[in-house]
Amino acid sequence: MSGFKPFLSSTLVFLLAECCLVGCDITDGNAEYLKREHSLTKPYQGVGSQWDFWGSTLVTSSYVRLTPDDRSKQGSIWNTVPCHLKDWEMHVQFKVHGSGKKNLHGDGVAIWYTKDRLHPGPVFGNQDHFHGLAIFVDTFRNDLHGMDRSFPYISAMVNNGTVSYDHGKDGRSSELGGCSADIRNRDFDTYLAVRYSRGRLTVMVDVDDKNEWKECIDIGGVSLPTGYFFGASAATGDLSDNHDIISMKLYQLMVDHADDEENVDWTKIEPSVSLFKSPKDNIDDPTGNFRGTPLTGWKVFLLLLCGLLGIIVCAVVGAVVFQKRQERNKRFY
Repeated sequence: MSGFKPFLSSTLVFLLAECCLVGCDITDGNAEYLKREHSLTKPYQGVGSQWDFWGSTLVTSSYVRLTPDDRSKQGSIWNTVPCHLKDWEMHVQFKVHGSGKKNLHGDGVAIWYTKDRLHPGPVFGNQDHFHGLAIFVDTFRNDLHGMDRSFPYISAMVNNGTVSYDHGKDGRSSELGGCSADIRNRDFDTYLAVRYSRGRLTVMVDVDDKNEWKECIDIGGVSLPTGYFFGASAATGDLSDNHDIISMKLYQLMVDHADDEENVDWTKIEPSVSLFKSPKDNIDDPTGNFRGTPLTGWKVFLLLLCGLLGIIVCAVVGAVVFQKRQERNKRFY
């Protein structure tokens, strides 16, 4: 028993350390890193100075309603202060609810980090051909052929102003990744976390009232400049919903960068995604697959192995068939 206590103690320390590492993967909201000039919280005192709103947006003491549960509405709210952080994480507390029954509601809400702000348009209440990052929470299926995913569906898009968001295909041609999330008409608020650090974009969700994040999107090779604006927008069409923002909290991530990165003018970076084929190359792809990476070494090995096994199988089958025919032919002589 004397050796058991030290073992138990070391085990507990190890488990605690592991828990801390997991907890640090997505910031726990430490106020030390909260950037208030980029955050929207109750009772929304920054609205009018640090935040502007447009369209059907209604600011109350409890929520910011981007659209009411009415047809053909658009609304948005935008931070007036450009963000000059290289590494950041945005937590969005939101709620989508309405009287529409299953599949009879829409259209959705979007979280933005873009060059321009307060430009109304057809993409969930914001302009098309934008520069920057968009996270879409799409609640209505437009593409009736895309039955391989359920809605609501969360997706990400990076744009340099040259690509149009295709509503008819639910944005598949420009989608970097996504996941289904049951966020509508929940009895509790739902949460979305967007992290950008060292060229990596991660989107996490907490939609089950369990106070834990689940990974939705994780993509490397993402380039986003500094000096862009955060915002949120929503839209309704023939179908509708209430789209409410409860809070948007931006946290600074304390990350060290290489010396050569420090000398880069981050305001001049072009929004882009490397290691992926261009979204334009994917427009005619009916599957909507965006990850078009070259074959890696192990994939080539597997392909060669499968090809070799196929040749061996064909050779064996051919030999057996040939032998059967030879035996059959002998019976005729």
